Amino acid sequence: MRSTAGSTTPTGTAKRPERAGRVRRFSPAERLVHRATGWLMLLCLVTAACLYFGPLAQLVGRRHLMATVHEWSGICLPLPFLLGLLSQDLRADLRRLNRFAVYDRQWLRAVRRRLSSPDARPAGKFNAGQKIYAGWVAGAVLVMMFTGLLMWFMGLLPFISRTSAIFVHDCLAWAIAIVLIGHMRKAYQDREARLGMRTGYVSTSWAARHHSRWLRHDHAGTVTEKANTK
Repeated sequence: MRSTAGSTTPTGTAKRPERAGRVRRFSPAERLVHRATGWLMLLCLVTAACLYFGPLAQLVGRRHLMATVHEWSGICLPLPFLLGLLSQDLRADLRRLNRFAVYDRQWLRAVRRRLSSPDARPAGKFNAGQKIYAGWVAGAVLVMMFTGLLMWFMGLLPFISRTSAIFVHDCLAWAIAIVLIGHMRKAYQDREARLGMRTGYVSTSWAARHHSRWLRHDHAGTVTEKANTK
């Protein structure tokens, strides 16, 4: 049973008290899933580079080892997420990511018009760009695993040629690399967002500026209590 119609937290669920001036954004389980997935993705990209680029392959050597590590890191890539589904916090955030609200469209319009004020870009816990990014990465990982398996087990689907699987796999690998570089660049530019992923907590002022609807909806009681004590 939910506490309110729009709440993602079950009634009666005990939460760790918020730190002064800060709100909890991610649970330990969510941060662990993000970290493990990130390292596996990085391992996939590094080993792929060692297999794809001739000079780098000659420098590193051990092609068979690189291929084995690449294959198994790709196979293991969904495991942190699947284990993370045991976390109630992760499941709640997945529901948030899967909901595209009216204010998300407003956020996208503001991006197209290059409006950067907080009022022009309203967002819940995740903004529209983060929702699109999460969905794109999830789909890309599934396609990469599928084409990788076709390359690994050539007789899996005889009507799909290995050449076609390699073409799709390579093109999508380049796209993932570019998108991940953009993701890391945005994270580097936002120290508070990185702190939230590292410690689980962000400042109330940052949340009010970039994710006002999340702060107002999920942490309204905490914010009101702090305001009354001033």
